[in-house]
Amino acid sequence: MHQARQHSGARARERRHRVAHEAARWMSQSGIRDFQLAKRKAAMLLGIHDEACLPRNSEIEEALRAYQRLFSGDDQSQHVLRLRQAAVEAMNSLQAFDPRLTGAVLDGTADARTAVQLHVFVDAIFEFDDFLQRAGIKALQRVRKLKLDRVRTVDVDVRLLTVDGIDFDIAVLPRDYIRQAPLSPVTEKPMARASLKQVSALLEG
Repeated sequence: MHQARQHSGARARERRHRVAHEAARWMSQSGIRDFQLAKRKAAMLLGIHDEACLPRNSEIEEALRAYQRLFSGDDQSQHVLRLRQAAVEAMNSLQAFDPRLTGAVLDGTADARTAVQLHVFVDAIFEFDDFLQRAGIKALQRVRKLKLDRVRTVDVDVRLLTVDGIDFDIAVLPRDYIRQAPLSPVTEKPMARASLKQVSALLEG
């Protein structure tokens, strides 16, 4: 019985490993950073339907980093550098909204198709939309659910836009949220976020 459980556990771990690496390959090649979608696609492709064999998002992220090191190397590093430079330029323009960089550009897993993810903070959404209008920037409007903690979720206004060929994904949050980062869909811990000063220091380092 004990050997059977060991064998079953080893098989589940091997399947999680396969799904994680297939999901990482798909994410890297598609440029899409939807962990749940990648997980489902990978499991379907591999014919794995047991929920116990599906990896955690953090396992997929680890596999994604390994995939990028193996297949992208210097090219991927250059994409991260270019997008961080674009983030600094944008954050300079958005200083009135206390911008914070988050997501793949901050954590270093971005590629050529990754959008720069920013959080900005306002008293009212029209403040940010007026800013974009005055700057002559057209943006698509979306709403996204973010988790504040393990119980509460909130609908957040998002603006998708492109400037000088760089895609930006900007979540527009109430000013109070500058002190409480939403939970990361990868780690279920507060999202890592960086100020303009911190991102500038990354570039200098």
